[in-house]
Amino acid sequence: MSADPRTQPIPSPPAPSRAAPRGAEGLAARLEEVGARASDYILRAKAANTVRGYRADWADFAGWCEAYRRPALPAAPDTLAYYLADRSRELKVSTLQRRLAAVAEAHRAAGHEPPTKAAAVRLVWAGIRREKGVAQSHVKPALTRHVRAMIDHLPDTLLGARDRALLLLGFAGAMRRSELVGLDVADTAPADEGLVVVVRKSKTDQFGAGRKVGIPFGEHPETCPVRAVRRWLDLSGVDEGPLFRSVNKHGQVSEHRLSDRAVAEVVKRSLVRAGRTARRYAGHSLRAGLITQAAMAGVPERAIQDQSGHRSLAVLRRYVRDGSLFRENAAAKVGL
Repeated sequence: MSADPRTQPIPSPPAPSRAAPRGAEGLAARLEEVGARASDYILRAKAANTVRGYRADWADFAGWCEAYRRPALPAAPDTLAYYLADRSRELKVSTLQRRLAAVAEAHRAAGHEPPTKAAAVRLVWAGIRREKGVAQSHVKPALTRHVRAMIDHLPDTLLGARDRALLLLGFAGAMRRSELVGLDVADTAPADEGLVVVVRKSKTDQFGAGRKVGIPFGEHPETCPVRAVRRWLDLSGVDEGPLFRSVNKHGQVSEHRLSDRAVAEVVKRSLVRAGRTARRYAGHSLRAGLITQAAMAGVPERAIQDQSGHRSLAVLRRYVRDGSLFRENAAAKVGL
């Protein structure tokens, strides 16, 4: 079986043949260097989280193939079909979907036709989806009342100030985890109406075009995201570099930015401290919460989309639909 899947590389494009004529040795070396650079560009074309996920997914597939003594690259269509059928006994449809994407990406990167297009694979995959269902299990949104409860129970410490700023800014900005921890102090600028935050890179903006997000002053000082960010910066002394950093038990602030996993830890820890269950809540709950709460308040889709940065209205409407379930409900109007 393979070692730690997080360290396993995605197969790279094949290096140029070394069986070149003696007079072309320099050209062959040059082509090998270009091939290595192309491999690096393939990895950079995907978000860091996507690359990590692909590596883990590919390692699982490669390990399965090794156990059953079947080639993983290139993989025969029946190998992938058998793999799906076997792993479907314990994995969710969404996880298997990601495994298929990883296998296809690995084959394309190595110059092979992906086996995912074969009829045998498509038929097995269709059967799995029909049997297990395709409805996705989303994290629960952290609505305004949840955020208030979390804030109310934060300790009056430097760590508490950081968590307050992180929770409120993540919620008000409908930010993804990676966007939130990727912010630098220089990405925030005061405005008369609140704070202007520049999100320089995101899941749907891999080339760094960037977008501005307005963070208005809150109605209540204790839950105002602008005041919370200012207080964190004042208390921590952070004036440049990463906005959100780890704080040790001695109150010392690290020079390094938080990981995106830390956002989920803050959300869960704060919910537990407030006496609520943290099950099915995660870092994404802040983003989902703002979108859902705004939909419940009747905020137009376009305004929500401007805040969240969604490229697709279809994706955004998954949250909007949940937030609108009872706003204009037909069953509420029939006199039951």
